Amino acid sequence: MTEPIQPDVPPSGTGCAECLETSGWWFHLRRCAECGHIGCCDTSPSQHATAHYKSTGHPVIQSFEPGEDWFWDFSTEQAGNGPELAPPSSRPESQPVPGPSGAVPPDWRNKIHR
Repeated sequence: MTEPIQPDVPPSGTGCAECLETSGWWFHLRRCAECGHIGCCDTSPSQHATAHYKSTGHPVIQSFEPGEDWFWDFSTEQAGNGPELAPPSSRPESQPVPGPSGAVPPDWRNKIHR
């Protein structure tokens, strides 16, 4: 996996861009390997990482979770490896899962996609 990865592009932030704008919440985070957009995973209620792919055509994401460095290509539906991306490589370890703090409903387990 090398195209269309842009290793020098930093992440857009430390949380899902759309969830932060709308007071939403996420389960896990994914980073667009082309533009750095941080979106929430498909387990999350709003699935913003997939929505970002569908709206931009940017097919490759990387996990934005601490200790994870796997890539996923939406266009081929295959996992793979890729280059080290610009830091930071994950959300802050102090950030709760799910997150962000204060936005997660008490019944969050009933609201995730499985």
